[in-house]
Amino acid sequence: MSATDAHRDFVERLDRHRGILQKVSSAYCRDAASREDLRQEIVVQLWRSYRRFDERGRFSTWMYRIALNTAISCARGRNRQDARVALAEPAILESMPAPTGEPQDERIERIYKLVNGLDELNRALMLLYLDDYSHAEIAAILGISSSNVATKIGRIKERIRRDVVAGLAR
Repeated sequence: MSATDAHRDFVERLDRHRGILQKVSSAYCRDAASREDLRQEIVVQLWRSYRRFDERGRFSTWMYRIALNTAISCARGRNRQDARVALAEPAILESMPAPTGEPQDERIERIYKLVNGLDELNRALMLLYLDDYSHAEIAAILGISSSNVATKIGRIKERIRRDVVAGLAR
C-alpha cells in the first residue's frame, strides 16, 4: 500500500470511528481546549502506530487501546503536576445520546457523575463496558485479564448501584 493510500485509509477509518475520540477526550478532560489537545495527541499516536495495525482485528478495538493509553498517560502527566483530571459530565452526556433520542434522565446523569469519581483505569474500563465491548475485548485493550475485568466491573456496578439507591432515598 502506498503512503497516499495508507493515509487515505487511515483518515476514512478515523472518520468512521470519530466517536471514540470524543468519548475518550471527554472522559479525561474537563475543558474544550484540553479535549482538543488530547484528541490531537491521540490522532498523532494512532498515525504513528498505524503501520503496526493488524488487519485481523477490529480497527475500533485497536483505536480504543491507543486512545485510552494516550489519555491515561496524559492524565498521569497532568496529575504529577497537581492538575485535576475529571469526567466532564455535560460533554460525555452530549456524546452519548439516549437511544430513543430523548433527553438523558436524572438517573443516567447520576451514573455519569459516579463514573467521574473513578480512577483512570476504571474510567477507561467503564467507557468500554458502556460501549458494549466484551470482557475479553476490554481485557485485550487494557492489558488486564478477563477475570480482572469482570471483577472490576462487578465492583463498580455495585458501587454505582449503592450510590444510586442512596440518591433515590434522599
